[in-house]
Amino acid sequence: MEGEIKNLILVWTTIVASLCYCQTAGKIFPSGSLRRLSIFPITCLFLLLPLKLTTIHLGAVTSFFIAWLATFKLILFAFNTGPLHSNPPLPLSHFIPLACFPIKIQKSDTELDQPANKSRISFATKIIILALLIRVYGYKDHLHPKIIWFCYCIHIYFMLEMLLSLFGAIAKSLTQVELEPQFNEPYLATSLQDFWGRRWNLMVPKILHPTVFQPVRSVLARLMGRKWAAIPAVMSTFFVSGLMHELVVYNFGRVRPSGEMMGFFVLHGASLSVEIVVKKMLPRKFWLPGFVSGPLTVAYVIISSFWLFFPPFIRAGADVKGCTETLAFMEFVKTRQLVSPTQLTCPFL
Repeated sequence: MEGEIKNLILVWTTIVASLCYCQTAGKIFPSGSLRRLSIFPITCLFLLLPLKLTTIHLGAVTSFFIAWLATFKLILFAFNTGPLHSNPPLPLSHFIPLACFPIKIQKSDTELDQPANKSRISFATKIIILALLIRVYGYKDHLHPKIIWFCYCIHIYFMLEMLLSLFGAIAKSLTQVELEPQFNEPYLATSLQDFWGRRWNLMVPKILHPTVFQPVRSVLARLMGRKWAAIPAVMSTFFVSGLMHELVVYNFGRVRPSGEMMGFFVLHGASLSVEIVVKKMLPRKFWLPGFVSGPLTVAYVIISSFWLFFPPFIRAGADVKGCTETLAFMEFVKTRQLVSPTQLTCPFL
């Protein structure tokens, strides 16, 4: 654990220094090929840096924040667009948090793509539910695996929302600006389009839209028209999302990719494409009502997660690692001594 902490300090010191360099390079080269050439090495570095970390809490989070989101933001920045691009240039106090964390500055209410709804379940309630889930894991040998995996669904959602809210609060205190929410009650989704585009982990679609969807649609619109170019653009977006999820899982598990994670996102890309086509061809009065399509959507996401999303996580030891790392942190809080997670055994797994 001590070695992991040292690597964490090294990795994040390098990240901050690299972002300082990128912000300066953006001022020196306002546009053009020199700007892109100066930033390109940092995007390559950010893809590799998380490989220095192997724990799920540190490695997976750094991989998601830096190897994926920060890299894509810097690519957009190199082309004079995206959340890091501004005129006048963003100060470092804004540039670094916006690059490091999955956050976006909130626009005026009239410009928001979706309402900034607050979660109906309080933060304290989610902590209580997570504690109950951990107790349930203690009886996993007596429960059907699908019940445990359903608990994992809830666990991942709550942990992601609380983790991203925590980093959002840190970024808000640093930037002193209002930020858009990271989740928008995904369990209330009425369609796959609604789930992936407006409710689940909102920073991901916001960064994939300008980096993948828009360029692909722009190129293909000349060949097949703007209306239908959205379909291959959607598939390309989900393909890239699957690729980056494979990278995140590999970074903390060091397990050879099986393709299941990629399959999950390709499946949802194809399903969403079918949904878009059907909606384009049928009048709105023939669409399923929300009270029918909503439960079907959530059920489809959960069932396909059981099939393709969770197996790679389980093989990478995400459940065991997450538990033992939590125990190691609790031991550190009690004794002020770093303990390797490998020295601990999780009583719930």
